[in-house]
Amino acid sequence: MSDNFKENDIKISKEQGVTYPRGFQASGVNCGIRLKRKDLALIYSEQIASAGAVYTKNLFKAAPLWVTEENLTRSGGKLQAVLVNSGIANACTGEKGLQDARETVHYVSQFLQIKPEYVAVTSTGKIGEFLPLAKIKSGVQQAVNELSISGGSEAAEAILTTDTRKKEIAVSFDLKGKEIRIGGMAKGSGMIHPNMATMLAFITTDLAIENTLLQKALSGVIGKTFNMISVDGDTSTNDMVLLLANGVAGNPKISVVDEDYDRFIYALKYVAEYLAKEIVRDGEGATKLIEVEVQHALSNSDAEKAAKAVIDSLLVKTAIFGHDPNWGRILAAVGYSGAYLEVAKVDLYLQEKIVAHGQPLPFSREIVRKYLEESEEIKIVIDLKVGPGKATAWGCDLGYGYIDINTKYS
Repeated sequence: MSDNFKENDIKISKEQGVTYPRGFQASGVNCGIRLKRKDLALIYSEQIASAGAVYTKNLFKAAPLWVTEENLTRSGGKLQAVLVNSGIANACTGEKGLQDARETVHYVSQFLQIKPEYVAVTSTGKIGEFLPLAKIKSGVQQAVNELSISGGSEAAEAILTTDTRKKEIAVSFDLKGKEIRIGGMAKGSGMIHPNMATMLAFITTDLAIENTLLQKALSGVIGKTFNMISVDGDTSTNDMVLLLANGVAGNPKISVVDEDYDRFIYALKYVAEYLAKEIVRDGEGATKLIEVEVQHALSNSDAEKAAKAVIDSLLVKTAIFGHDPNWGRILAAVGYSGAYLEVAKVDLYLQEKIVAHGQPLPFSREIVRKYLEESEEIKIVIDLKVGPGKATAWGCDLGYGYIDINTKYS
């Protein structure tokens, strides 16, 4: 990463997310899957865009993800439109689910008059139900009619399920005198677990970049952001992150890994990390955002193992929900994470340093309890002191609200 490119070189826009980059339009409508809420979103690029995608690791991968993967292969990594429905996941629906997903591609292709292989589709909602195709066809026509550069927020609303709020971001940065814009939206609240973090996210940019480098950029950033969050340890059937770059900014096309590529990576990671943290902040029933930072692990991979183990521990999550400074649960998770460690070297910080060289220090339980109770963001730092590796993971606490939401979901 270039030393002269820092976070303050990224400008945050008050404009909405996915339509902030030039050449993108979006819309969000109600097509009747849900009674009143918007349930169908459409993103459209006026120019054919380079595209990258990362999919769930769940072997019951939902039908629309298979179809999107097929289309990206057929098009050589190009997309022009993305259709998202909420309310029904079209997962575990067999051959009919695949046929239905392809039919929704046809609707978008027909109404936008673009090639079907330039269409990505995805769904979110209840598993094991078939799509109401007549409603979706009518909804696609309405969504096409309502496309606009001000439609990003409507699209961000239409993709939500148990989320309590929209998740959007828009940023810009300078690249050789050209303003590059990046916009994003995401949904996710439950079924969130590291390893393609059980959610949907859509990122757009007007950058000009080669397809292979766009995919490389997305895959690399995913590992440090969306794959480092956890709400409940359940991996969804429908997770996908899509990245579209339409080149409208007019920068010299990025075709090699160089300083321009690094600047883009920095800004892309900023967007992805923001959306990832918004997902866990909005975790089902959550009251706290938890950040776990692991320092001086044997390797970055080991640091990631330790951070993920802590952030995914149900005992850690419930302790924080109950404002219980039970730090033993944190070290227990580090111990079974698979990361190399030397117990006699480990330090642990939770508001203050409470473990040094693997042994407990005197600390005020009341001060730490008050920190857990009053702070909206909880920071845990674990120093393994065995190498240069580092990683950060994000999650949330787990309490009664999660149970309430998920016993009433159907």
